[in-house]
Amino acid sequence: MSEVKLAADVRSSFGKGAARSIRRENKVPGVIYGHGTEPVHVTLPGHELLLALRTPNVLLSLDIDGKTELAIPKAVQRDAIKGYLVHVDLLLVKKGEKVTVEVGVLTEGDLAPGSFLVENVLNTLSVEAEATHIPTSVTVSIEGLEAGAAIHAKDIELPAGTTLATDPDAVVIQILAAQAEEPAAETEAAEGAEA
Repeated sequence: MSEVKLAADVRSSFGKGAARSIRRENKVPGVIYGHGTEPVHVTLPGHELLLALRTPNVLLSLDIDGKTELAIPKAVQRDAIKGYLVHVDLLLVKKGEKVTVEVGVLTEGDLAPGSFLVENVLNTLSVEAEATHIPTSVTVSIEGLEAGAAIHAKDIELPAGTTLATDPDAVVIQILAAQAEEPAAETEAAEGAEA
């Protein structure tokens, strides 16, 4: 779990015009909320925030008017065409507090010999972890699996201190037999014979 320090400035101007003005300065408008506090509207450095958000479930240490707050990204809005950050919602967290987040599922290993396909039914798992120890992903071994095999959420080994929030019986990965297509010439000949 990585922790990234960012300086956040409290903002008092709102609306589309103010947000556009903030983005022209290579900054990102955002809001911080949680723990029953009033939402705080802030401006964050654009490039540093973009780099921080490359790490899934990054923990942000925000310096707001000389006070340090911990937060995790809750919702990130990007421009659909250019991909730049438009707005970010941050959730306040405290050390020792449990939060529910989505973590990516990665596979490792080789399947048994043969023509098999790996279907990722779920690309992420919902887990509960301490805010300062959120895993970035979980790894699942598919070593030696054959067609018909399935890995359920309850079968995945989670890091210490992390508990599963997804349905334990949910299928995460399943192994399928590859379907061979009939050659086009044989199919046409068979159709012609039937006619």
